[in-house]
Amino acid sequence: MEYFAFQWHITDSCDQRCQHCYIFSENIHFKVKEMSWTEIESVFNNCLDMCEKANRIPYFYITGGDPILHSRFWDLMELFKANKISFTILGNPFHLTDEVCHRLKECGCERYQLSIDGLRDTHDAMRKKGSFDTTLEKIPVLKKAGIRCAVMTTVSGTNAHEMAGIIDTVVEHKADIFAFGRYCPTSSEKSTHLTPEQYKEVLETCWQKFKQYKDSGTNFNLKDHLWTLFLYEKGIFQIPEGLDDDVIYEGCNCANCHLTILPKGEVYACRRMESNVGNVFDEKLFDIFTGDKMEYYRDYDKFEKCSKCELKRFCRGCPAVTFGYTGNFYAPDPQCWKQV
Repeated sequence: MEYFAFQWHITDSCDQRCQHCYIFSENIHFKVKEMSWTEIESVFNNCLDMCEKANRIPYFYITGGDPILHSRFWDLMELFKANKISFTILGNPFHLTDEVCHRLKECGCERYQLSIDGLRDTHDAMRKKGSFDTTLEKIPVLKKAGIRCAVMTTVSGTNAHEMAGIIDTVVEHKADIFAFGRYCPTSSEKSTHLTPEQYKEVLETCWQKFKQYKDSGTNFNLKDHLWTLFLYEKGIFQIPEGLDDDVIYEGCNCANCHLTILPKGEVYACRRMESNVGNVFDEKLFDIFTGDKMEYYRDYDKFEKCSKCELKRFCRGCPAVTFGYTGNFYAPDPQCWKQV
């Protein structure tokens, strides 16, 4: 049985104001929202109902804001524990102590994802002073509690030149997992664009580092789907023979095995772009997932470039990044260098 992932934003509360944050990107006076306990219980049961009907195993990525700042955070943790459901937390480092991490582990937390978005000066300028060092200090705290520590980087023209150094740092501090995704611009003046050629160079730099550290104990997650194109051109990824031409096998999980739930109940096909498909407080998630609004994100033949590419079933780049630059979900990925 396959997993179905829920990225669940239980609160907007956060003690950082990151430059690339999509929550506060357009309105510094944004009124934060957190789900009430009644709403949390309703969402939890709705998710389980969805997976039962879809014959999937539920998996939760709990985030915010910073989810630990939710007033009923530990009640939710106990709810997962009571139902024997494992989960991952996407959060900040500032509230992690030995006691907190051990308690998270007891409740079923498998992974905790932290962010490093540059070397010290770059990272702290994006987030807040002291964030870089605090993040690195919390990696062993998580690991000591038996929680795998994942480090995520949002790559853009601001920090692309520091990717090699970021990987060196992550490996040195023995993070369990490292991955990066591309910046999704929320407004044109914030866009720090990488050309397709520049982004391909970033992947080459990272690939060489990944090979250098293949026995380091850090697992490198090839999160961005343009890795498929990169490895295809190197002859490392090969299209398997005998597969159905009409079946999507890999690539972007939007409208496939993932939904995002926001504090006000909005359900998004993908949180990294405007993709509201319903409200979890008013509708069954199964009905939303199988409904007409979701079909827009599954119409793969409308992809202007990907539909003509032999890698359509395995790649499709990042439609969220595409939407951020163009406002068109189906437009060509702005960092894809392949000619079709």
